[in-house]
Amino acid sequence: MAASAASSASAPRPGVSFRRDLSEWRIVLVAWRLLVLQASHPVVAAGMEEHSTYRGHPWRRIEHTLGSGRRLFQADQEQLWREVKRLDRAHRRIRGTTEDGRTYDAHDPATRAWVLLTLFESVAAMRELSGDPYSADELEELYREFAEIAAVFGLPAGELPATAAELPGYLRRTTAERLEFTGTARHLLYDMLHEAPCPRRLRFLGPAGWRALRWAVAKVVTELTVADLPAVYRERFGLVRTRRGALLSRVLHGVGRMALTRLPDRLRYRAPGVRPPSRPRRMPRQDTRPPRLDRFFREVLDQTGDGWLTARDLQAMAHNVCWRLELTEDGEARVYAAFEAWWEQLRAGMDADGDGRISREEYVTATLAGCDRDPEYLEGGLLPALRAVFAAADTDGDGLLDFAEYRVLFDGRRVHPAELSHGFRQLDTDGDGVITAPEFLRGFVDYFTARAPSASGTQLLGHA
Repeated sequence: MAASAASSASAPRPGVSFRRDLSEWRIVLVAWRLLVLQASHPVVAAGMEEHSTYRGHPWRRIEHTLGSGRRLFQADQEQLWREVKRLDRAHRRIRGTTEDGRTYDAHDPATRAWVLLTLFESVAAMRELSGDPYSADELEELYREFAEIAAVFGLPAGELPATAAELPGYLRRTTAERLEFTGTARHLLYDMLHEAPCPRRLRFLGPAGWRALRWAVAKVVTELTVADLPAVYRERFGLVRTRRGALLSRVLHGVGRMALTRLPDRLRYRAPGVRPPSRPRRMPRQDTRPPRLDRFFREVLDQTGDGWLTARDLQAMAHNVCWRLELTEDGEARVYAAFEAWWEQLRAGMDADGDGRISREEYVTATLAGCDRDPEYLEGGLLPALRAVFAAADTDGDGLLDFAEYRVLFDGRRVHPAELSHGFRQLDTDGDGVITAPEFLRGFVDYFTARAPSASGTQLLGHA
């Protein structure tokens, strides 16, 4: 990451932007390197092994990592806060004990700092490996921009290096004291691409064609990643940078630089509309949540159709889920308990006159106020109920919902089949034909909290 002495003396080039450079297509050349570095932290590795489906869905894992990075560092302030909240929710339950007795927690500040800093380090490495490193002044400018965004995570003081100049020392210390060549990192580096399923867009190749391409890609990615990993990392874990790997790295990064830097911005960047910090995107003029919540009340919550929300409606929802899925007694008990807890949250916060029923207006107003006031508001009732519903609807226990399973949850005379199909496609963010639990929950969080209509979950019941 250190720039040469000549580069250090030069003035910053105009328009330097961490957000913009993170979105350049060249970042894919260091994407696998980024994953290996992150997975070498024992807490990250433990979380991936115990709580991630990356082995069965590697492309989803990569897209989620890059997508999260885009939402953190390339979006407006609203999307940044939503992404931080989403990560907090997703990581809250990523904790436990490994087989060798070590505890891990995804909210560990040092782990979160490492994951964030690897994104910054990867952008700097992308430029350095292409023969066009940042000057020292540019690196500090980029790091200030990065640190301003990373501050939203509320890490303890001193967890992140104060300046870019301190990053090489941080990398050496963390590699020596914290990182391990974990089984997850080893699998990413040497095995995963040899086992990876065919991406949806390449199914035209057929099984034989995909096996041949997969073998070639795996060889190239492994050679490139080993060659590009930091020297301190390779020395620590005995990885050898071969001459072939070094040549491959020079060619790919050099060609990538020459080709992409000559393209117009709309082709050069994955997110060409990203603006620098000095020109933040404007907030939407109108809050689109009220009509969505009104519709949710009418088409999902008000099961009796009398215009009021009562305990009977929540019980009817639980009954419908259990009836259609023919759950075991224990499974039914979990669904009913989750819906009862949801009703208690609604009753306590919305039934002001204590008559045991909530109007549509009361529901919409109180839900908007709760979400604005407390980022964890939905955890008080809705999200636990949805987790129980997802587990119940996942009839084959594979952790995924296909469309047939999804339809059971929302099918009915008041929701048109076309709307169901549209909602399913909105939640299936990676387009693989199934919905994971995080996608399912994230969609509902978007539906209840996103002010703009662009978030995927805002259309889970179709167009408003």
